[in-house]
Amino acid sequence: MSVNDPIADMLTRIRNACMARHTTVQIPASKMKIAIAQILKSEGFIRDFAVQSGTPRGTIVIDLKYTADRQPVISGLKRVSKPGLRVYSGRADIPRVRAGLGLSILSTPKGVMAGHEAWQQRVGGEVLCYVW
Repeated sequence: MSVNDPIADMLTRIRNACMARHTTVQIPASKMKIAIAQILKSEGFIRDFAVQSGTPRGTIVIDLKYTADRQPVISGLKRVSKPGLRVYSGRADIPRVRAGLGLSILSTPKGVMAGHEAWQQRVGGEVLCYVW
């Protein structure tokens, strides 16, 4: 199966797994998706992730995180920059998601990082997605 937007596919798989209350979700691996999963883990949106090398490109297995009353920690995901319309942001214009309760993920010249981290390192870049 050919996917035109692999990052949107990753976000949709995570969104669907959270809605179905699955504990894990499998995603075809790439460097960008691994970087996004690392940010989600460091910011506390997912429990953990692992990269399995069973297929030629590998698979990312993400352990989803839920609250004590079985509600998903990730309540929303939104793809911002799409293949048909790229969205870029300078350091001064890095978006705040849900008044700081959410997270924006950017692809910068220094790598993929969270919006607040990009602001601290004084870099802008392509706004990949919002997570809240």
